[in-house]
Amino acid sequence: MSNLVRIIISSLLLVGTIALFWFGHWGWGILGILVTILAWVTVFFNENMLIAQWYFRKQNIASAEKWLNNIKDYEKQLISAQQGYYHLLLGLIESQRAPMQSEKFFKKALTLGLHMDHNIALAKLSLAGVMMAKRNKREAEKLLQEAKKADKNKLLADQIKMMKEQMAMMDKQQVRRYSR
Repeated sequence: MSNLVRIIISSLLLVGTIALFWFGHWGWGILGILVTILAWVTVFFNENMLIAQWYFRKQNIASAEKWLNNIKDYEKQLISAQQGYYHLLLGLIESQRAPMQSEKFFKKALTLGLHMDHNIALAKLSLAGVMMAKRNKREAEKLLQEAKKADKNKLLADQIKMMKEQMAMMDKQQVRRYSR
């Protein structure tokens, strides 16, 4: 359902709730307020995204993917603030299946915009992992530095440190390979 339809339905619910109060049906009016608030919340926060994020936090990736697949046209169904998170979630799901294919989702998420610094750091860290797998060390180092800068609360500090150690091990392996 597009946001325009949601706004129209929410507005009609608001008018109906006001009419209930006007005619003295206070009990139904209070219930109408709750339903109207719920309808307005779905304008700004898509219910499929909310449920997918909940399943993702519970580590139920299959269910999260199912709810994300319910979003057919993300540009119409999601507000611009949620579009980046939609691609971030798709990228995280895809990175577990085929890590090299997840690059496009992370780049799209960063292009569309993520509002929380730790989510930006997560996307850049994931991209750095993809670049490292592609043996693009310079790009991976750049993305790791950007991820470290974006991770202000040090939520991903351990992962960043581990990725740097893996890059150092990769350098040692290359030195051994070329020294033979």
